[in-house]
Amino acid sequence: MTGFPCAAVLFDTDGTLIDSTPLIERAAHHWAAEYGIDPVEYLEGSHGRRTSDRIAEFLPPGEVRAATERLDGLEAELLGEGGVVALPGVVDLLTTMNGLPWAIVTSMDRGQFEARTRIAGVPLPEVVITADEVTHGKPDPEGYLLAARKLGVPPAGCVVVEDAPAGVAAGRAAGATVIAVTTSHRPGDLAGADLVIPDLTRVTATPEGLRVS
Repeated sequence: MTGFPCAAVLFDTDGTLIDSTPLIERAAHHWAAEYGIDPVEYLEGSHGRRTSDRIAEFLPPGEVRAATERLDGLEAELLGEGGVVALPGVVDLLTTMNGLPWAIVTSMDRGQFEARTRIAGVPLPEVVITADEVTHGKPDPEGYLLAARKLGVPPAGCVVVEDAPAGVAAGRAAGATVIAVTTSHRPGDLAGADLVIPDLTRVTATPEGLRVS
């Protein structure tokens, strides 16, 4: 049993709490064909980052907003085809936080976040920071710093739970302890985390922090 004393836990969403990979890949292939972009190349560096930030690496600044809206629209259209589920251990953990404050910091916009978590049946906290509430997306720590501030706890007193290199970097830059799950990346890609585990099935919460068995 490993203990992580903390004042709050800050969770990423996609790849950490839910898996929406099939949906993301379907939409990205449709979208990339329209813009003449290699979908595999686009997807390789997209995980854990805001859609607009990734698209800006492929298109001129003047085209980013419309292209982002188009991809977001495709994801919304294809949502009914399935491919969004809660990851192992997530619902059990989030329904038994035992008074430990927690928040979510996601690279999705508010609409995507609400739709996907609803379909996956994931409980939500009072504090949720989405892509449209920050100026700089992950790996910038802005989202995690904002969540900690809204919870009224110091960032250094938080544990960040992530699955992507960009998110791990954001958590470390915020000054938090970082636990990474290998639900979307290899352990070596998450070397910046304080602990790397397969998923959240062996994580429990107490009023004083997290425990990993």
